[in-house]
Amino acid sequence: MDKNLKPVEIGTLASIELNLLHYSRAFPSATLEGARLDVSTPIYDLNGELLFLRFPLMKDDTPVGYADVAAHAALGAPLLAVAPAARWDEQAVVADAREAFQRHMRQHTKERTHVSYDEVRFVAYSFPKIAVQFLRQKKEVVMLECFTWIPVPPPSRDRKRLEPGNFERWSLLEEMEERRREENIRRFTERVEAVREVAPEKAVTGIISRAALESLVAVLRYSWSSELHYSGRTTDHHVCYELRGQETNVWCVAASTQMVLDFYRYNYTQSKIADQLGLGTLSNPNGLPYARVGDVVTQLQLMSSNALTAHMVVNPGFGDFVSEINQNRPMISFIPGHSRTVAGYTESLVPVLRGTGFRGLLVYDPWPPNAGVITRWENFDTQIYQYAYSAHVTTI
Repeated sequence: MDKNLKPVEIGTLASIELNLLHYSRAFPSATLEGARLDVSTPIYDLNGELLFLRFPLMKDDTPVGYADVAAHAALGAPLLAVAPAARWDEQAVVADAREAFQRHMRQHTKERTHVSYDEVRFVAYSFPKIAVQFLRQKKEVVMLECFTWIPVPPPSRDRKRLEPGNFERWSLLEEMEERRREENIRRFTERVEAVREVAPEKAVTGIISRAALESLVAVLRYSWSSELHYSGRTTDHHVCYELRGQETNVWCVAASTQMVLDFYRYNYTQSKIADQLGLGTLSNPNGLPYARVGDVVTQLQLMSSNALTAHMVVNPGFGDFVSEINQNRPMISFIPGHSRTVAGYTESLVPVLRGTGFRGLLVYDPWPPNAGVITRWENFDTQIYQYAYSAHVTTI
């Protein structure tokens, strides 16, 4: 298989994968039933290759979220993430970006000559965070981070290695280790060939419906999900977790720590948490160096007066997240250049797809700043998980 897929192939895969995930009951029953895939937005890697497509999801002409679907086999699986509660309006975002471009040029261009561009495209400047890149004759004029419209700094030769919160650009494809890249392409190819063999025609129409998989009644052998709730009792489940947007574009660690502390009813401002973690101030913020990743453990305990016992996991596996969520405990998750929290998981095994299934995490992402987004679900097999943090109530 070619490492890149054609847009029509990506749309077909998107339809199949979303129908499979919907059929597995990974979403509340009515969330995506009857939704359709709208016109997608191409998102590029910094090296210029098409990375994935973002498909808005519509139901009765009302937005019901979006799905990110891989265009490049090196991502490891077709379906990257689904955000049912988020809205994606490409035209509105581009319009805001054009206005921000003009403001930026008026403020930063000394010459009074008009600075123009001939191409606009979306770029995953620090995957999964995206920016709008303005080009003239294939060369970048400026790249503005989506929603904050802050210029993304140029590459630095002495930059640090993708520390959480650092505002920097990096190429997902070029930073990927060759061994992981080869393994991802192998898994991606296996999954795509498997779904093409068994998918009914109804599953490729772009409409999400349980009826699309009626001919595959035994399509799922195992399917289970869990997410945080108020107590450990499953008989009276009440969701008990809240999203906190990062208050600067580099305070993802502070926002993630805030979400966990809020869950345990420790009410700190994000500025206070940032101060405790040494992340600067609102007017002069900074990210967390990898040399101080252990500070997250220290501060979770200090800010709870040691009522919480925290721990850090290096290179966490899916089982680590499952174990903590099953004990009704959220986790902070560090990925290259960014920090989020995990509040749930889903898993389904599909025998007719040669045993390849879907492992997803319910991610509360503090980016974009002052908003954040809830991803239900992020495909575990398409992301790099560097560190994870959890805390439990200290027992005597």
